[in-house]
Amino acid sequence: MTLIADRPGPGAARPYRFPQVVRRTVAGGQVVAAHLPGQNLAVALLLLDAGAGREPTGKEGLGAVLAKALEEGTAQRDATAYALAIEGLGTELVIGLDWDSFQVSVQVPVERLSAAVELLAEAVRTPKLDPDDVRRVRDDEATALRMDWANPGPRADAALRADLFGAGNRWGRPMYGDPESVAALDVEDVTVFHSEWFIRPGTLIVAGDLERLDLDALGATAFAGTGGGPVEQGGPIEVPTRSGRRIILVDRPGSVQSTLRLGHPSPHRAHPDHVPMTLAGTVLGGAFTSRLNHLIREVRGYTYGIRGDFASSRRFGRFGVSSSVQTAVTAPAVVEAVGEITRTRETGVTEEELAVARSWRAGQLSVELQSPRAIAGALTTLVVYDLPDDYHARLRESLLAADVAQVSAAAATHLRPEELTLVVEGDAAVIRDELVATGLGELVEDAS
Repeated sequence: MTLIADRPGPGAARPYRFPQVVRRTVAGGQVVAAHLPGQNLAVALLLLDAGAGREPTGKEGLGAVLAKALEEGTAQRDATAYALAIEGLGTELVIGLDWDSFQVSVQVPVERLSAAVELLAEAVRTPKLDPDDVRRVRDDEATALRMDWANPGPRADAALRADLFGAGNRWGRPMYGDPESVAALDVEDVTVFHSEWFIRPGTLIVAGDLERLDLDALGATAFAGTGGGPVEQGGPIEVPTRSGRRIILVDRPGSVQSTLRLGHPSPHRAHPDHVPMTLAGTVLGGAFTSRLNHLIREVRGYTYGIRGDFASSRRFGRFGVSSSVQTAVTAPAVVEAVGEITRTRETGVTEEELAVARSWRAGQLSVELQSPRAIAGALTTLVVYDLPDDYHARLRESLLAADVAQVSAAAATHLRPEELTLVVEGDAAVIRDELVATGLGELVEDAS
C-alpha cells in the first residue's frame, strides 16, 4: 500500500457554457429545448400558465388539489393502470406549482421520451377527476395543511403576506391556500379550473440530446387536443408603499421561541437590478457567512440561524428575513435585525464581502446547472419571466462583474427598513410589552 502524503491540488477551472437554446412553434404550442450532446437521460417538462396567481380569490389551493388529483388516473386508465404504465418507463410525474406556473415533468432515457411525453399529456389533458377522488384528495390536502399550520411559521408567513400585498388579493394569500380555503373547495371548482387552464397548449421544455429526439413529434404529442389563445399575463403589480414600520403580533401561548418574519415589497423577477439585488441579499442574509447570521447567531447567540433575501415572481417580489429566536430575546433580536438591514442600506457592502458573495453565487451555477432536469428548470425560467435566450450564458459573467458601487446602489434603492412589516409569532403575554418598548412601530395583534 502506498500512502500519499500530499493532497492533490485543484485542477484548472473549466469554462462554464450554457447550452444553446432552440425554440420552435408546434401544433399551436411552443417548444423550448437545449441540446445536451451524448446525454443518455432526457427531460420533458410541460409548462402551463396555471400558477397559484390564476386561482380566484377565495379559492386558494385549487392548483395544489389538482396536482394531487392528476395522480388518480385518467380518462383512459384507472390509477393503478396509469401508475404501472409510467413506472414501466422507469419514471414518475414530477409536479410543481408556484405563483406563475404549473409544471409537470418526466425524466427518462432518450429512447423512452416519446412514450413518457404521451403519458404526461394523458395525465394533464385528460385526468379522470372522479368526484370521490377529488373530494378525498381535497380532504387529505386540508388535513395536511391543518397539521402544518399547527407548527410555528405558516401563520406568521400568512400575516406578513396579507399585510404586504393585501388579504383581498390572491397574491396576498398563501400560495397553497390555508386549511379553510382548501376544505371549502368543491369538485366543480377543480374541474372548472382544469378546463380553463389545462387544455391550453402551454410550452414543452426539452433538455437532452436533440440529435436523437424529434422535437416536432414531441410537441405534437404534448399539444394534441388543446386549444385557446394566449392569455394576458399582466404587468408588475403596483404595491402601495407605507410610511413607517408595523409590528404584527401573532399569539402562540406558551411558546418557548418566537418566530420572526420581517419583510417589505420588492421588484419583480425580470427587473434589471436582479443580479445586484441578489448579491446585496447574499451579503446581508443569504449565506451562512452573511451579516445577519454573523450578528444574530455568532455574536449575540439568539438563534441557530437567520436568513434574509430577495424573492420574486413574474409580477411582484418581496424582501424577507426569517428566523426563530428564544422568547426572552425576541425584542432585542428584532431590533438588531432591523439595525443590520438599515446599516446595509446606508453603508452598502465591502469589497471583501462582495468577493465572497460573487464567488459563491457564480460557483453555484457550474454545479447546479449540470443535469438535464436542472437545465430544463433554467429553460423554464426563460419562458416564465420572458428573459433572453442568452440569459444563463451571461449570468455567471454578470455576477462576477458586479462591483461594490452597483451592489451598494441596489441595497440603497431596494432595502427599505423604514417600511418593514415585522411579524412576530410567539407568547404575546410575555413579549408584547417589550416589542412596544422597542419603538420600532405601531403594534397590532393578528386576529386570525
